[in-house]
Amino acid sequence: MTTQAGTTYQLEGRLLEVCSCGVLCPCWVGADPDGGTCDTTIGWRIDNGTIQGVDVSGLTFALSAHVPGNILKGNWRALVYVDDQATPAQQDALLSVFTGKLGGPIADLAALIGEVVGVERVPITFTIQQGKGTLIIGQRVQAELVPLTGPTGEPTTLHESVFSTIPGSPAYVGRAEYYRSKVPALGHDLDLQNHNAIQGSFRFDA
Repeated sequence: MTTQAGTTYQLEGRLLEVCSCGVLCPCWVGADPDGGTCDTTIGWRIDNGTIQGVDVSGLTFALSAHVPGNILKGNWRALVYVDDQATPAQQDALLSVFTGKLGGPIADLAALIGEVVGVERVPITFTIQQGKGTLIIGQRVQAELVPLTGPTGEPTTLHESVFSTIPGSPAYVGRAEYYRSKVPALGHDLDLQNHNAIQGSFRFDA
């Protein structure tokens, strides 16, 4: 994939997201999280993408976060994960985008993070097979996600939500059969079943 003149980044891929809220997560519609706070893990798998001429296709970027209240008010604390398959140049490019330095649709999301407690290079497993998603991040996070379906068997879809981790794209809502997260720096010590899950596809251009 080549970068067009004047284009800072072009990223296409898929999302897996889990959190401690029930099904459905109220954060996506701008309501306060279940229990007052939200502990989440989000993974973006880049199937095709370039960032300032650096090819980042096939890599995954992820984060775990503690959201202290209404998600739109920000002040998240986050631990960032970079795919251990990334070269130093690819890692720098990914961090430039996902920290908001290169603007575009991701910058609005990055602006909600008040503190990054660390950046870790870890092996990341991101797979979606027959609608079931698996997200494994080093020794920190393990989750299995299944979509909700409607009466015709099609996935239940969320459009035009006030908050999104894939702005501009529909989200497929579901549940996590399990979500385990151990991130002491964020206070995560989670072992949950049947809580919120989101899947989707994205295209980010800037």
